[in-house]
Amino acid sequence: MKKLFSTTVAVALAVSAFAQKSDGTTKSLVNAEKDFAKSIAKNGDKESYLEYSSANTLVFRPNPVNAKTFYASQEKGLNNVTWEPNLAKVSRSGDFGFTTGPYQVDGAEKKYGQYLSIWKAENGKWKLAIDLGTSSNKPLNKVNDNFVEPKDHFVPKFRNEKELKASKEIILTTEKTLNTMLKTHGIAAFGGFLTNDARLLFPGNEAIDGKGKILSFYNGMVDKINLKTTGADKSLGSDFAYTYGVATIDYKTDLRESFNYVFIYEKAADASWNLIVQAFVPAER
Repeated sequence: MKKLFSTTVAVALAVSAFAQKSDGTTKSLVNAEKDFAKSIAKNGDKESYLEYSSANTLVFRPNPVNAKTFYASQEKGLNNVTWEPNLAKVSRSGDFGFTTGPYQVDGAEKKYGQYLSIWKAENGKWKLAIDLGTSSNKPLNKVNDNFVEPKDHFVPKFRNEKELKASKEIILTTEKTLNTMLKTHGIAAFGGFLTNDARLLFPGNEAIDGKGKILSFYNGMVDKINLKTTGADKSLGSDFAYTYGVATIDYKTDLRESFNYVFIYEKAADASWNLIVQAFVPAER
Protein backbone atom coordinates (compact mmCIF):
# COMPACT_ATOMS: atom_id res chain seq x y z
CA MET A 1 0.00 0.00 0.00
CA LYS A 2 2.82 2.39 0.90
CA LYS A 3 4.56 1.64 -2.40
CA LEU A 4 1.31 2.19 -4.32
CA PHE A 5 0.74 5.51 -2.53
CA SER A 6 4.28 6.67 -3.31
CA THR A 7 3.88 5.73 -6.98
CA THR A 8 0.56 7.58 -7.18
CA VAL A 9 2.06 10.74 -5.68
CA ALA A 10 5.04 10.54 -8.05
CA VAL A 11 2.73 10.24 -11.06
CA ALA A 12 0.59 13.14 -9.84
CA LEU A 13 3.64 15.35 -9.41
CA ALA A 14 4.92 14.38 -12.86
CA VAL A 15 1.56 15.21 -14.45
CA SER A 16 1.49 18.56 -12.64
CA ALA A 17 5.00 19.42 -13.81
CA PHE A 18 4.14 18.46 -17.40
CA ALA A 19 0.96 20.55 -17.29
CA GLN A 20 2.99 23.62 -16.32
CA LYS A 21 5.83 22.93 -18.77
CA SER A 22 7.11 25.99 -20.59
CA ASP A 23 8.73 25.61 -24.00
CA GLY A 24 8.61 29.27 -25.00
CA THR A 25 5.38 28.96 -26.99
CA THR A 26 2.00 30.56 -26.43
CA LYS A 27 0.47 27.11 -26.87
CA SER A 28 2.31 25.85 -23.79
CA LEU A 29 1.08 28.85 -21.79
CA VAL A 30 -2.55 28.34 -22.86
CA ASN A 31 -2.24 24.67 -21.91
CA ALA A 32 -0.85 25.65 -18.50
CA GLU A 33 -3.76 28.07 -17.98
CA LYS A 34 -6.33 25.44 -18.93
CA ASP A 35 -4.70 22.85 -16.68
CA PHE A 36 -4.66 25.39 -13.85
CA ALA A 37 -8.43 25.79 -14.31
CA LYS A 38 -8.88 22.00 -14.28
CA SER A 39 -6.78 21.75 -11.14
CA ILE A 40 -9.01 24.23 -9.32
CA ALA A 41 -12.14 22.36 -10.42
CA LYS A 42 -10.65 19.15 -9.03
CA ASN A 43 -8.58 20.26 -6.03
CA GLY A 44 -9.91 23.69 -5.11
CA ASP A 45 -8.26 27.09 -5.40
CA LYS A 46 -6.12 26.86 -2.26
CA GLU A 47 -4.12 23.81 -3.33
CA SER A 48 -3.94 24.92 -6.95
CA TYR A 49 -2.72 28.45 -6.29
CA LEU A 50 -0.08 27.14 -3.90
CA GLU A 51 1.09 24.78 -6.66
CA TYR A 52 1.03 27.23 -9.57
CA SER A 53 2.42 30.27 -7.72
CA SER A 54 6.04 31.24 -7.18
CA ALA A 55 7.46 32.78 -4.02
CA ASN A 56 6.70 36.30 -5.34
CA THR A 57 3.32 35.82 -7.02
CA LEU A 58 0.82 38.61 -6.38
CA VAL A 59 -2.94 38.05 -6.34
CA PHE A 60 -5.38 40.95 -6.14
CA ARG A 61 -7.99 40.07 -3.46
CA PRO A 62 -8.78 42.96 -4.05
CA ASN A 63 -5.49 44.59 -2.97
CA PRO A 64 -2.24 42.93 -4.03
CA VAL A 65 -1.04 40.25 -1.62
CA ASN A 66 1.49 37.43 -1.83
CA ALA A 67 -0.35 34.40 -3.22
CA LYS A 68 1.28 31.77 -1.00
CA THR A 69 0.67 33.87 2.12
CA PHE A 70 -2.95 34.50 1.17
CA TYR A 71 -3.89 30.93 0.27
CA ALA A 72 -1.93 29.32 3.10
CA SER A 73 -4.24 31.18 5.49
CA GLN A 74 -7.45 29.98 3.79
CA GLU A 75 -9.30 27.23 5.64
CA LYS A 76 -10.47 25.37 2.56
CA GLY A 77 -10.26 25.51 -1.20
CA LEU A 78 -13.12 26.62 -3.45
CA ASN A 79 -13.71 24.89 -6.79
CA ASN A 80 -16.77 26.67 -8.15
CA VAL A 81 -14.96 29.05 -10.50
CA THR A 82 -14.34 28.30 -14.17
CA TRP A 83 -12.65 30.34 -16.86
CA GLU A 84 -11.33 30.14 -20.40
CA PRO A 85 -8.58 32.22 -22.01
CA ASN A 86 -9.39 33.95 -25.31
CA LEU A 87 -6.30 36.18 -25.60
CA ALA A 88 -2.73 35.08 -24.93
CA LYS A 89 0.77 36.19 -25.90
CA VAL A 90 4.29 35.14 -24.94
CA SER A 91 7.53 37.09 -25.11
CA ARG A 92 10.07 36.17 -27.75
CA SER A 93 12.41 35.23 -24.88
CA GLY A 94 9.82 32.73 -23.64
CA ASP A 95 10.13 33.89 -20.03
CA PHE A 96 6.97 36.02 -19.86
CA GLY A 97 3.39 35.69 -21.06
CA PHE A 98 -0.19 36.60 -20.26
CA THR A 99 -3.68 35.22 -20.74
CA THR A 100 -7.06 36.85 -20.27
CA GLY A 101 -10.69 35.91 -20.81
CA PRO A 102 -14.08 35.45 -19.08
CA TYR A 103 -14.69 33.66 -15.80
CA GLN A 104 -17.80 32.36 -14.05
CA VAL A 105 -18.48 31.62 -10.38
CA ASP A 106 -21.25 29.07 -9.82
CA GLY A 107 -23.54 29.05 -6.80
CA ALA A 108 -27.00 30.11 -5.73
CA GLU A 109 -26.36 33.26 -7.74
CA LYS A 110 -23.89 33.02 -10.62
CA LYS A 111 -21.24 35.70 -10.91
CA TYR A 112 -19.29 36.71 -13.99
CA GLY A 113 -16.22 38.68 -14.87
CA GLN A 114 -12.95 38.93 -16.76
CA TYR A 115 -9.56 37.75 -15.52
CA LEU A 116 -5.95 38.60 -16.28
CA SER A 117 -3.04 36.32 -15.46
CA ILE A 118 0.62 37.15 -16.03
CA TRP A 119 2.97 34.18 -16.09
CA LYS A 120 6.74 33.73 -15.85
CA ALA A 121 8.83 30.73 -16.76
CA GLU A 122 10.65 29.30 -13.76
CA ASN A 123 12.87 26.24 -14.03
CA GLY A 124 11.08 25.16 -17.21
CA LYS A 125 7.57 25.57 -15.81
CA TRP A 126 4.99 28.33 -16.07
CA LYS A 127 4.34 30.03 -12.74
CA LEU A 128 1.85 32.80 -12.00
CA ALA A 129 3.34 36.26 -11.49
CA ILE A 130 0.11 38.25 -11.15
CA ASP A 131 -3.55 37.22 -11.06
CA LEU A 132 -6.67 39.36 -10.85
CA GLY A 133 -10.31 39.43 -11.88
CA THR A 134 -12.86 42.17 -12.60
CA SER A 135 -16.57 41.55 -12.08
CA SER A 136 -19.18 42.10 -14.79
CA ASN A 137 -22.64 41.08 -15.90
CA LYS A 138 -23.06 37.85 -17.85
CA PRO A 139 -21.05 38.27 -21.07
CA LEU A 140 -23.24 38.73 -24.14
CA ASN A 141 -20.54 39.03 -26.78
CA LYS A 142 -18.63 36.04 -28.13
CA VAL A 143 -14.91 36.78 -28.44
CA ASN A 144 -12.84 34.69 -30.82
CA ASP A 145 -9.62 33.15 -29.49
CA ASN A 146 -6.48 35.12 -30.25
CA PHE A 147 -3.41 33.15 -29.23
CA VAL A 148 -0.34 34.85 -30.70
CA GLU A 149 2.94 32.95 -30.97
CA PRO A 150 6.26 34.84 -30.59
CA LYS A 151 7.65 36.11 -33.89
CA ASP A 152 11.03 34.54 -33.10
CA HIS A 153 13.13 33.40 -30.17
CA PHE A 154 15.60 35.82 -28.62
CA VAL A 155 17.33 35.83 -25.24
CA PRO A 156 20.20 38.24 -24.56
CA LYS A 157 23.36 36.34 -23.70
CA PHE A 158 24.79 38.95 -21.38
CA ARG A 159 22.58 40.68 -18.83
CA ASN A 160 23.87 41.76 -15.41
CA GLU A 161 21.83 43.26 -12.58
CA LYS A 162 22.73 46.81 -13.61
CA GLU A 163 21.47 46.25 -17.15
CA LEU A 164 18.28 44.58 -15.92
CA LYS A 165 17.57 47.49 -13.58
CA ALA A 166 18.15 50.01 -16.36
CA SER A 167 15.84 48.00 -18.61
CA LYS A 168 13.01 48.18 -16.05
CA GLU A 169 13.61 51.90 -15.55
CA ILE A 170 12.57 52.42 -19.18
CA ILE A 171 9.10 51.06 -18.35
CA LEU A 172 8.80 53.17 -15.20
CA THR A 173 9.80 56.24 -17.20
CA THR A 174 7.24 55.37 -19.89
CA GLU A 175 4.46 55.16 -17.31
CA LYS A 176 5.64 58.37 -15.65
CA THR A 177 5.39 60.08 -19.03
CA LEU A 178 1.90 58.62 -19.53
CA ASN A 179 0.78 59.93 -16.15
CA THR A 180 2.16 63.39 -16.92
CA MET A 181 0.30 63.40 -20.23
CA LEU A 182 -2.92 62.36 -18.49
CA LYS A 183 -2.58 65.38 -16.21
CA THR A 184 -1.87 67.84 -19.02
CA HIS A 185 -4.01 66.42 -21.83
CA GLY A 186 -6.69 64.44 -19.99
CA ILE A 187 -8.03 61.07 -21.11
CA ALA A 188 -7.07 61.81 -24.73
CA ALA A 189 -3.47 61.06 -23.71
CA PHE A 190 -4.27 57.33 -23.77
CA GLY A 191 -4.65 57.66 -27.54
CA GLY A 192 -0.89 57.95 -27.91
CA PHE A 193 -0.18 54.87 -25.79
CA LEU A 194 -2.80 52.27 -26.73
CA THR A 195 -2.20 49.65 -29.40
CA ASN A 196 -4.96 49.35 -32.00
CA ASP A 197 -5.99 45.95 -30.61
CA ALA A 198 -5.67 46.87 -26.92
CA ARG A 199 -8.01 45.40 -24.31
CA LEU A 200 -9.53 47.10 -21.25
CA LEU A 201 -10.88 45.21 -18.23
CA PHE A 202 -12.97 47.53 -16.08
CA PRO A 203 -15.38 46.49 -13.29
CA GLY A 204 -18.98 46.15 -14.39
CA ASN A 205 -18.08 45.73 -18.06
CA GLU A 206 -17.27 42.98 -20.49
CA ALA A 207 -13.81 43.12 -22.02
CA ILE A 208 -13.53 46.24 -24.18
CA ASP A 209 -11.43 45.55 -27.27
CA GLY A 210 -9.89 48.05 -29.64
CA LYS A 211 -8.32 51.46 -29.19
CA GLY A 212 -11.37 53.33 -30.47
CA LYS A 213 -13.83 51.58 -28.14
CA ILE A 214 -11.55 52.04 -25.14
CA LEU A 215 -11.16 55.76 -25.77
CA SER A 216 -14.92 56.07 -26.26
CA PHE A 217 -15.48 54.32 -22.92
CA TYR A 218 -13.05 56.62 -21.11
CA ASN A 219 -14.40 59.76 -22.75
CA GLY A 220 -17.96 58.83 -21.82
CA MET A 221 -17.43 58.57 -18.07
CA VAL A 222 -13.93 59.58 -16.91
CA ASP A 223 -12.71 63.10 -16.25
CA LYS A 224 -9.23 62.44 -14.87
CA ILE A 225 -6.96 59.51 -14.03
CA ASN A 226 -3.88 59.69 -11.85
CA LEU A 227 -1.48 56.74 -11.69
CA LYS A 228 0.81 55.84 -8.80
CA THR A 229 3.08 53.04 -9.94
CA THR A 230 4.09 50.45 -7.33
CA GLY A 231 6.16 48.02 -9.38
CA ALA A 232 7.22 46.92 -12.84
CA ASP A 233 8.92 44.05 -14.61
CA LYS A 234 10.07 43.33 -18.14
CA SER A 235 10.72 40.26 -20.27
CA LEU A 236 14.31 39.38 -21.13
CA GLY A 237 13.31 39.62 -24.79
CA SER A 238 12.46 43.31 -24.25
CA ASP A 239 9.13 43.06 -26.06
CA PHE A 240 6.68 42.84 -23.13
CA ALA A 241 6.50 44.46 -19.71
CA TYR A 242 3.98 45.09 -16.99
CA THR A 243 3.34 47.63 -14.27
CA TYR A 244 0.96 47.71 -11.31
CA GLY A 245 -0.12 50.32 -8.83
CA VAL A 246 -3.03 52.47 -7.71
CA ALA A 247 -5.17 54.63 -10.01
CA THR A 248 -7.35 57.45 -8.76
CA ILE A 249 -10.24 58.03 -11.15
CA ASP A 250 -12.39 61.17 -11.15
CA TYR A 251 -15.65 60.58 -12.99
CA LYS A 252 -17.60 63.24 -14.83
CA THR A 253 -20.30 62.82 -12.17
CA ASP A 254 -18.02 64.37 -9.48
CA LEU A 255 -17.35 60.93 -8.01
CA ARG A 256 -13.86 59.68 -7.19
CA GLU A 257 -12.77 56.06 -6.83
CA SER A 258 -9.48 54.28 -6.24
CA PHE A 259 -8.50 51.17 -8.20
CA ASN A 260 -5.62 48.76 -8.23
CA TYR A 261 -4.38 48.44 -11.80
CA VAL A 262 -2.18 46.20 -13.90
CA PHE A 263 -0.97 47.41 -17.29
CA ILE A 264 0.78 45.26 -19.90
CA TYR A 265 3.02 47.05 -22.38
CA GLU A 266 4.18 45.80 -25.78
CA LYS A 267 7.19 47.19 -27.63
CA ALA A 268 6.41 48.53 -31.09
CA ALA A 269 8.57 48.43 -34.21
CA ASP A 270 9.66 52.03 -33.54
CA ALA A 271 10.88 50.97 -30.04
CA SER A 272 8.05 52.80 -28.26
CA TRP A 273 6.14 51.04 -25.48
CA ASN A 274 2.36 50.83 -25.88
CA LEU A 275 -0.48 49.49 -23.75
CA ILE A 276 -1.95 46.21 -24.91
CA VAL A 277 -3.94 45.34 -21.75
CA GLN A 278 -5.30 47.50 -18.95
CA ALA A 279 -7.03 45.93 -15.95
CA PHE A 280 -8.65 47.69 -12.99
CA VAL A 281 -10.00 46.27 -9.73
CA PRO A 282 -11.49 48.32 -6.85
CA ALA A 283 -8.93 49.18 -4.18
CA GLU A 284 -9.80 48.44 -0.57
CA ARG A 285 -8.70 51.02 1.98
